[in-house]
Amino acid sequence: MANFANLENKSYMDHADAALLERLVSKEERAFRELMDDYGKRVYNTCLGFLKNEEDAEDVTQEVFIEVFKSIASFERKSSVSTWIYRITITKCLDHQKAAKAKKRFAFVQSLFGLNDEEHRALPNDMKHPGIVLEDKERVKILFQAIESLGENQRIAFTLCNVEGLTYKEIAEVMEISVASVESLLFRAKKNLQTKLENYYKKNK
Repeated sequence: MANFANLENKSYMDHADAALLERLVSKEERAFRELMDDYGKRVYNTCLGFLKNEEDAEDVTQEVFIEVFKSIASFERKSSVSTWIYRITITKCLDHQKAAKAKKRFAFVQSLFGLNDEEHRALPNDMKHPGIVLEDKERVKILFQAIESLGENQRIAFTLCNVEGLTYKEIAEVMEISVASVESLLFRAKKNLQTKLENYYKKNK
């Protein structure tokens, strides 16, 4: 399972976080290597859960750690390092998706003649993610299409809960909302997904 939960035992910075942060602010090369060792796979899996494409996940993972390197001195320490990195990761994933959608709109005429390469890349049949256990590739594609059609906050909450395995409390910290709001987002996301998937299967009987 790809999540930061086992590193997220407190909503404030612990001693280990503080010590690592001081070394990072000092631009200690070894500290950044340790950060990459600790968080690299987790960030990559989170990106993969949102982007559904290994190449895109690798690119965005690099962007995340570049941003961490650039902005570490301005980190306000109001949360743990892992929560902060999670927020950066989600922001970078959403930015990447928005850029991809803009590119897809620009190529709209091509899409009129069939599924283009970008759409194939967006929903690969062979995506490997620790949080995905479905073996039916067609069902995976249909599910991801339905998830992508959700509103942004519902999509983030649903992905963090059901793909990344975070608790409601951890999702609330990452999204900076209340646990009650997380519960509401997940309830609406599940109802919307249920409706979308029911409609799909009715049309394809």
